[in-house]
Amino acid sequence: MKNILISSAGKRVSLVKAFKKELKLYFPESLIFACDANPMLSAACSVSDGWFKLPRLDDSTYITELIKQCKQNNIVLIIPTIDTELFLYSQCQELLKSNGIDVVISSSEIINACRDKRLIHDFFISNGVTVAEEYKKGELKFPLFIKPSDGSRSLDTFLIKTKNDLTDYHYSNDKFMFLEYIDHSQNDEYTCDTYYGFDNKLKCVVPRKRIEVRDGEVNKGKTEKNELVNYIKEYLNEIEGARGCLTMQFFFNRNTRSIVAIEINPRFGGGYPLAYIAGANFPQFIIEEYFMNKEILYIENWEDNLLMLRYDDEIIIRNYES
Repeated sequence: MKNILISSAGKRVSLVKAFKKELKLYFPESLIFACDANPMLSAACSVSDGWFKLPRLDDSTYITELIKQCKQNNIVLIIPTIDTELFLYSQCQELLKSNGIDVVISSSEIINACRDKRLIHDFFISNGVTVAEEYKKGELKFPLFIKPSDGSRSLDTFLIKTKNDLTDYHYSNDKFMFLEYIDHSQNDEYTCDTYYGFDNKLKCVVPRKRIEVRDGEVNKGKTEKNELVNYIKEYLNEIEGARGCLTMQFFFNRNTRSIVAIEINPRFGGGYPLAYIAGANFPQFIIEEYFMNKEILYIENWEDNLLMLRYDDEIIIRNYES
């Protein structure tokens, strides 16, 4: 039995359901497990075939307990979902593999670059991809945008319109990047769901327009077959060490059609369910590559102009005791 684990599952209900559906088409007896630090309060764990509790990622026993649970539940493949676990898994790939467990993850070099927004800027530039200009503190141009090099979920970011808006806090934090401001009145922001195969080559790219964002995750979005598809095919068609789902973010100017890269997250993004429903079946790709040794060919037959409107729903668990 080939079971799959969605780790740090949290509220990734749609992702768990997608993997359940695709896995059972090929291996009807196989199961999708989910884990979390508090699985009883995880909606995704509640809809999985089975779940278990793991320590926090910074606990020294995390990997040992992970391996133990995977062996007990016949889990041979792990799908990471959050940034903080990517680095840990990348450091332990060989240990996990020696215990019969694969992780759908890019190389540690890719993960390290994606964790540091200065490094990912250098990566983009080395591949001919345009990025926002980074200013030296003594050579600022206004308006500008400040973000931490290791930030996530849009935390600790600032739009600075004039020099008077700057404070000692901005100047004293060496992690802050002082960047050219990309005007949102002229530019739309896109998340592109991309899939890279075992050969590190691009197999699919789906641009999703970020219409509305809540807590760093797309709440309203739309698929669009626009210039971003060919742009990524031209400049990022092959990335050494890239594997599985990578979500890339870009600004796209509505008038000039110019493109500016923002960042890459080497994992499934929170808005991936829209790409899945549109026909970009990454769970199927993973099952075919990892379980069936099948080569994945490039596809572009996903649905254009598909709108996603998210809403809150409830999962009710009876007789719950904390």
